[in-house]
Formats: sequence, structure tokens, C-alpha cells
Amino acid sequence: MSDATVLQQEIAVEQQHVDRVYARLADLRQDASRAEKEGYQLAGVGTFGALVERDAMVFHRARRRHALDAEYEGLVFGRLDLTSGAVHYVGRMGIRDEESQSLVVDWRAPAAAAFYRATPADPLGVVRRRMIQSARERVTNIEDDLLDPEAAPADMRVVGDGALLASLSKATGRGMRDIVATIQREQDDAIRSPASGVTIVTGGPGTGKTAVALHRAAYLLYSDRSRFAGGGILVVGPSGVFVDYIATVLPSLGEDTATLRSLGSLVAGYDATRTDPTAVAALKGSLRMRRVLERASHDAVPGAPTELRLLYRGALLRLDAADLERIRRKALPRGARRNEVRGTGFDRIFDALWTQAKGSVKTLPEKQEFEAELADRTDFRDFLRAWWPRFTPMRVLRWLAEPARLRGYANGLLSREEIALLQGSFDGLAEHGPTIADVALLDELDELMGRPRQPARKNRNNPFHVRDGVQEVSTYADRQALSRAQIVRDEDYRDYAHVVVDEAQDVTPMQWRMIGRRGAYASWTIVGDPAQTAWSGDAEELDRARDKALGSRRRNTYSLTTNYRNSSEIFAVAARVIRTIMPDLPLPSAVRSTGVEPVDLVVGAAQLPEAVREAAEKHLSDVDGTIGVITPVLRRDEMAGWVAGLPERIQVVTALQAKGMEYDAVVLVEPAEIAVDASGTRTLYVALSRATQRLTTVGTRDWHGAAR
Repeated sequence: MSDATVLQQEIAVEQQHVDRVYARLADLRQDASRAEKEGYQLAGVGTFGALVERDAMVFHRARRRHALDAEYEGLVFGRLDLTSGAVHYVGRMGIRDEESQSLVVDWRAPAAAAFYRATPADPLGVVRRRMIQSARERVTNIEDDLLDPEAAPADMRVVGDGALLASLSKATGRGMRDIVATIQREQDDAIRSPASGVTIVTGGPGTGKTAVALHRAAYLLYSDRSRFAGGGILVVGPSGVFVDYIATVLPSLGEDTATLRSLGSLVAGYDATRTDPTAVAALKGSLRMRRVLERASHDAVPGAPTELRLLYRGALLRLDAADLERIRRKALPRGARRNEVRGTGFDRIFDALWTQAKGSVKTLPEKQEFEAELADRTDFRDFLRAWWPRFTPMRVLRWLAEPARLRGYANGLLSREEIALLQGSFDGLAEHGPTIADVALLDELDELMGRPRQPARKNRNNPFHVRDGVQEVSTYADRQALSRAQIVRDEDYRDYAHVVVDEAQDVTPMQWRMIGRRGAYASWTIVGDPAQTAWSGDAEELDRARDKALGSRRRNTYSLTTNYRNSSEIFAVAARVIRTIMPDLPLPSAVRSTGVEPVDLVVGAAQLPEAVREAAEKHLSDVDGTIGVITPVLRRDEMAGWVAGLPERIQVVTALQAKGMEYDAVVLVEPAEIAVDASGTRTLYVALSRATQRLTTVGTRDWHGAAR
């Protein structure tokens, strides 16, 4: 019997079980809908208790139905044949039949652990592990691992080359491939690390660090939902491109309660995508910038009034520049938060004017009435608003665009050369908004200045809130919305229960402070690869900032050693590059070989656009999935024009935006412009290790000196 015939027969076997699962799923959805409708009838009793019971029933049934809908795609993805003769199907959620017998085991349940942990050396009672691939309700392929041949029955069929290597040869599509069915034991150990403390996962390109981080988030949500869904899980990535890339993974595992943010969007109100040159970003990321910002946050307002003159009951009350400066300094000592002591500054103005009035006004009222009379005057109120306005972080950060102010704030903290390097880097704030590095500075200023007291507002996160302890849900549409909303947090929520930091090697000291404010009481998962770092500043300063953010929490460290992404041919090129600056670096082992060597093209400048487009078009015919065109940072828009009009499978990103990304094929443009120094060489190493199947480098000059 041919392999193709065996494959089709085994697919038919699995299709029967999958059909049964989806039929049961339809019954459960129908039951949930019926119970939801029955909830409406409770309102007919006419008591307040019935209304509460109605809302509770409708809410939970609608949420249950939403969960069933969310798990529809690829519901069953694995099967375990055990030495005991039992068979367990593994999927995205647990489902039982009418007699409470298991049809599908939730992938996060202990009974499913062997699907990830079993190996030929330690099969854990598993004879055969099968990965089931499907499109909606139809099984499209299966792949087997025979883990315990001696225990296999004579009639057991084994199909394919094994789940891992087969899945790696498939196209990834636009979103990150769900690799839940290919997690190996070293990854599973990290995923199931103790929930408390800090889990640190290191590994080279393609070792599945991001997959581990996201599956760990899903596992924590499953294992202790009240803690982690209640407090929330924050996932921080290096860029918006990366966050969009991973955005489908947690929902595909049935978890949509986590918050995903890039370093440029972690502060409410901003979504920065602009990048600074490496040296400027290193300066902005240095802890010395905190002192620079502290000085700025305590400085006088540019253009503020330097004198106050008031005619009060025939007497002239006057505060000159020296008086105003003395009052401001006393009201704003070092360590005070400017917005929080604004009222103190105003009180000192009143006190100074009252002292003058006592010596010059003949018929002086009580102090309270005196202050009320001044407060009613428009000219006095205008003065106070101009002298001590409510400050926003952006307003203060823009002061650094003025060369004289920047020099004053940085004097003694930064060298002349560093100050000169920073000058001009804040000029685009007003027109273009902050860079990614600026966002951490804005968060620091927010911390330094504090926030003015705000009046109590209605609970806008819950549209059905009436008053404390009372809410009403009146329509079917409302109930649908509420069931999907689950937990809604403020945009600037900071009390997360768990924080995941991906590509952690690129987080600067100032960014660690920013993330740390959102995880003060959290457990952490830190994922990264030191060899891929773009940080060019003080390594000890970076370690101190990270350690302060993580605190004294117990740390568990895991190392991933197998490169599942790249073919051995592609990774060999990347390895030669990083060895030029880190010759003793332990590198992961690439386990696949495609037999296809990377292509290196050197062309003239005039021919470069055409060569890039031709390389991209060739990859469109070579692979079915995504093609990444990776460019030097400053030339992204220019080079994007060269491939304009080609299919959407082609994505143009900079070498920095490519971090954490994965493509079936890559066209890397002008690698020599990327590897200009040690930091650039590390960035080139990253760019060269993004492709799973095909790699083409195109440039106007030889770049292999970086690899010699």
C-alpha cells in the first residue's frame, strides 16, 4: 500500500473523530444560546432578584458561547496513543460528550503535558504522537512521531517525517504560525516554570523564544485565571510591526485577555514608530537622562511672567522676578512633583501678597475673604495659569529642543560631544511626535511631575454602569458586547499580575524603568538573546536598571538550544557574521537542511532597484508564504517603492523592525550599510536569520568582510 493511500486512510480516521467533536460543539453552542434566551424569562417574575439573576445568567451564557465560537478554527490539533491503550485528543479547549467522556483534552491541562514533553528518550507512556492539521472542520494532513517503537501494536500506522520538521517546512502566512503542536521539552519546561518570580528564557535565532513567551502567558491564564486574568498580563515587544505579527497567537489559543504593547505604545496616548540613530537612542536610554529630565521638570516655564503687579483697594501689591523665583523654589524642592504641588505654589503667592497687604492696605478684610477677592479677578487667574500651568510630559520634553536649555539641563551629566549629538533630536516632537526612545522619557517625566488631581468621573469602561454596585443590561446587543468585553482596563493601567518582555536584549535602562512601573507587583517572563542586542551603552547600567525593575524576585533561567526556524544553509551565513565579533558565542543548532544555498548578488547602484524587485518576484514563485524585504533603517520608504504593486505577501521592514519576525523568504538589501560597526553587525545577524526557506542578499558592494 502506497504512502499516499495510508495517509488518506489515516486522515479519514481522524476526520471521523473531528466530525464528532464539531457536532458536539454545535450542541454546546445551541445549549448556551437556549440558556441565554431562558434567562430573559426570569425578568417576568417582576422582582429585583430576578433581574439580577437574569443578567448573571445571560452574561455567563453569552461568554460561554463566545468562548465556543473563538475555538472553532483548528479545534483539534493532536492525538496521543498511550501504552495503556488509551487515546487522548489534544486541542484548544476541553470538550466532553453527553456521557461526560472526554472528546478533547485542553492543551494546558496536565493530561496534555505529554504531548509536549514526551521524547524518544523519555516517551512518558506515549507510543505515538500525532499532529493533526485542519482547515475549519476538514482535516488536511497528519504527521506522526513514533516515540516508543517497542510498545507499538503491529497494526499501528506512522505517517510523515515527524510533527516538528514537517511544520517548519510549511508557509507561515501573515500572522505568526501557531506552533503549539511542535513545542519540545526544553520549551515546555520554560512554559511551565513556576508562576511566581522571574522566568528568563535565552536562546539564539529561531529557537522559539517568542512562542515560549506567548504560550507561557496562555498557560498562566489557564492555570490560575482568577489571578492572571484578574490582574492582567502585559506582553511587551520591540516594535508595532512585531506586536501585529504576534497578535493572533494568544487569541488562537483561546486567550484574548492579555494586553499587547510595543515599546513605542506603552505610554497612553502615544504609538511611536520613529527611531533615533543608534548613538542617540543609547543616550536617550541612559539613566543619566533621568537627571536631565529632573532638572527640566523643576525649571521655570519658558515665557512665564517675571512680575506680578496688582492694585488692591488703592495699594499696589508687587512681586518681582526674584520673589517669584524664591516662591517657586520653596514650593518645588527636589523630589517634589510639580503638578502635585501646584496648589502649594499658589498658596505661597497668596501668602506673599497677604504679607504686603497687611502693611499697605488700611481696610484689610480677613485673609480668607482677601484670597477670595483675588481669586475672582481675571487678571490674577491669568497670571497663575501662566506662571504655574498644568504640565504635560510632552510640553516639558519639547523644552529640550532649545539648545540653551538642553545644555543647561545636561551640564555635568553629559559630555559636550553627547550634548551636541542630542541637539536636534527633539526638533520633530511637535510635528512628528516622539521617537520610540522618547516614549520612555515621557513616562519618566510623568513620574517626575505627577498628575494634577482629577474630579471623580463616571465609569466609562462599563457602559452599563449606573452607580456603585448597580448596572443594567437591557438589550440582546448589550449582552453580546458585555460578554465579549470581559475585563476592561484603563488605558494607563499599571497593576499587571504578569509581564512578558520579548526581545529583552534591546530594552534600554530608561525603558526598563518604564516597564517596571507597570509590573511592580507582577511576576515576569523575560525572553531574549544577548547576541542580538542593539544596545551600545553601558552594560553595567543596563543590568542595574533591569535588576531594579525585576526586584528581588526569585529567578528561573532556561536556555533554548535548537534553531527550528532557519535551514542549516541560511543559519551558516548568519553564524559567520556574528562570529566576527563574538567568536566564542554558543550558537543554537539548526536542525533542518533544504539543500538550497543563500544567493548573494552585487550590482551597480543603478541596477539595485530592479535587482531587488526581481529577487522579490522570484521568491513569490519559490514559496507560498510571506516574503520579507529587509532594508537599512533610513532607506525603508525608498526601497518600499521598489517593490510597490507586488502582492501583499511581501512585507518591507527595516533591519530593526525585523527583530522577532519570521518570513518564508527574505530579500536583504544593502547588508554593508547595516554592518557599519559592532552594533550593526549584530543587527545584520538578526536580519540574516529571519528566513525559514530562502535568503537573497542584494547590495552595491561586497559585505562579507563582516563575516571574515
